Amino acid sequence: MTPIKRIALVGAESTGKSWLAQALSSALRARGHALVTVDEVLRQWCAREGRTPQAHEQMGIAIEQARAVTQAPPGWLIADTTPLMTAVYSHMLFDDDSLYPMALAHQALYDITLVTGLDLPWVADGLQRDGPHVRGPVDTLLRRALERAGINYRVVYGQGHQRLNNALLALGLSGEDDAARTTRENAQFAINQGRTVWQCNECSDPACEHQLFTGLLAKRSD
Repeated sequence: MTPIKRIALVGAESTGKSWLAQALSSALRARGHALVTVDEVLRQWCAREGRTPQAHEQMGIAIEQARAVTQAPPGWLIADTTPLMTAVYSHMLFDDDSLYPMALAHQALYDITLVTGLDLPWVADGLQRDGPHVRGPVDTLLRRALERAGINYRVVYGQGHQRLNNALLALGLSGEDDAARTTRENAQFAINQGRTVWQCNECSDPACEHQLFTGLLAKRSD
């Protein structure tokens, strides 16, 4: 099995991508892994320009985000967002879906894509965030794009340390807290036996939610 080394974090605004990128980086470095963290180009762009980008500026931002990854040295890498998020927002805000081919080709370079769940409260962040009402539509467009391209992903839920634990487990690594793994495995066993009700935001079994979402998409297309 090829070890996971290139990790993409994607998700709607205010779902903890930057926090999780830093938390994962710290956890992996503590385990002896040398790695690079690629920051979000859009955040830097907005801070520099004092505004959000217009439609014709979206592709340039997406290309710059991709370039930051492709120019990084080989080895472990965590990307705090990818060009795919630029494509999704360009689609939603400007009805422009032309960025998807480039963005999805880049997304395929990662060993794993982690989608940050919507269970965190929305927090304002200057120019860059539009409001809690956009998170659901963005999440839907993101997952549909990944599904269409056949790119596997895992969804990460949880508050604080639990979110980090669930991300590590999604990467196939041991969690920071063994009790979290035991709780998750016991919860999944109980669900399979029909003794408990499914709680996505509590169990956070990413592979199972991926299968559930795929099924819902299939039903909608019938």
